[in-house]
Amino acid sequence: MNDRKWIMVAGLATALAVVLAVIFSGSSGGSAENQGAANTAEGHHSEKEGLVEMTKEQLRTSEIGIFDVTAGSLDAEIIAQGSVASSPQGQAILSAGAEGRITSIKKRLGDPVRRGETVATIESREAAAISSELISAESRAALARSQLNREQRLYDEKITARADLETARAENQQAAAEARRATQAAAASGVSGRFIAVRSPIGGRITSSPAILGSYVNPQDELFRIANPNLIQIEAAVPAQDARNIATGAAATVETSEGEISARVLAVTPAADPENRAAIVVLAPASGTALVPGEYLRVRIRQQTASNQPAALIVPAEAVQSVEGRSVVFVKTISGFLARTVTTGAKSGGRIEIVGGLEAGEQIAGKNAFLLKSELGRGEAEH
Repeated sequence: MNDRKWIMVAGLATALAVVLAVIFSGSSGGSAENQGAANTAEGHHSEKEGLVEMTKEQLRTSEIGIFDVTAGSLDAEIIAQGSVASSPQGQAILSAGAEGRITSIKKRLGDPVRRGETVATIESREAAAISSELISAESRAALARSQLNREQRLYDEKITARADLETARAENQQAAAEARRATQAAAASGVSGRFIAVRSPIGGRITSSPAILGSYVNPQDELFRIANPNLIQIEAAVPAQDARNIATGAAATVETSEGEISARVLAVTPAADPENRAAIVVLAPASGTALVPGEYLRVRIRQQTASNQPAALIVPAEAVQSVEGRSVVFVKTISGFLARTVTTGAKSGGRIEIVGGLEAGEQIAGKNAFLLKSELGRGEAEH
């Protein structure tokens, strides 16, 4: 009896040991799995540390400027403020050209205009006089031509002398020349009957339209202004002492809200403005740029003689942000921007040298880079 009890107790102890072993092994396995998941999450967080994800639409909406990192020198460039203006070939002022009354206006403010297209017509006594002279000249030419034919026929029949034929030929040539002159004068004035057509000498758009239908105008009165947005130039005010170091054809960079565009120097005024002591440097931007006349911007013009200092990476000062006491730039990636610690050097004219942590050819956030700093701080606070 006692043996049977001991056998039962031993069996219960063995079963209890098996149950406890299963329980502890399950707990240990769960902890390992949890630890593995934690390590995975930590690694994933490490990969995304400093990354600010941003779609193309978000990038466009935020107006963050993308800057291409290039080598240069703070002393090799001149910083100046400039404005966009129409080039001499890209603007025109249309005056009445004759005294009279405006009878039709075919274009409104902002409308496109082709070269040679009529934008208005004027009823004028001068037009009537030109038309009358043209008709008279054409009539005299026709009469002289008829007389020449008659004299030629009589001469061929040996009825008149050769001198009469030569006189008729000379009169015909003179009448024909007067008719051509009258025709060219009418065409140049845009005359048709008693009306004068006001035509545009260039293609572009109407930028000013003071003409009023039915108003009486004088020859010098301005009716329209036309500008071609593709024919523009940039005029930058540069201190006189710096202008001496700028050569025609020198390279320049124009900073716009959309980024940077290349340009070259067309001319430098030989004298400074007596009021602001500045010379005007005229720049030609690269073709295909969407600049608007009247727009203000900043330009960087390369000097004729550069410094002997070794080239460094030059970026806009606003591209460098301070994050937890570190100088950081935001490098463009496929999915957004990655914060990267850099070592900075000298700073001048809104630009700063990068002496470590960045390579030429990379793209970083320039304008509105502080938005990425704010987004980075918010993301780290959530983590």
